[in-house]
Amino acid sequence: MNDIHYLTPEGKQKLEQELAELTTNGRNELAVRLKHAISMGDLSENADYHKAKEDQGFLEGRIQEIQNTLKNAEVIESQDSYSEVSLGATITIQEEGYPPETYHLVGIKEANPREGKISHESPIGKALLGHKVGEVVKVNLPNNNSTEFKILAIE
Repeated sequence: MNDIHYLTPEGKQKLEQELAELTTNGRNELAVRLKHAISMGDLSENADYHKAKEDQGFLEGRIQEIQNTLKNAEVIESQDSYSEVSLGATITIQEEGYPPETYHLVGIKEANPREGKISHESPIGKALLGHKVGEVVKVNLPNNNSTEFKILAIE
């Protein structure tokens, strides 16, 4: 899999920090747990050992996932101004009858709507891409409904 993973500079830094933490402290803590569990004897019925081995699998999987993401990362550099909605932009939109909402358009690996970050691959993100301030954009939702958003600002 050689997909491009779009990351903001902050998102890349956050992943690099998580990777450093997992490859040092995370692995060291698991090694201590495994050593302790092994010292308890009979591994076939040792719940601590089996749990530590399971945790080790998850840890190594997460490390590989982060390494792959960083290896295939393309950093989204923010611009001074945007003429249209694109990756890295902060967009203020409004659905009729609702208050305005502001979102930062990011790659899928950083998307977190609760933090105001939506993916360019989400239904709203896809629909907004390439549009300009003042335009009304129709968004097809996963439940086969649709809604419209007016773009109020692009920063």
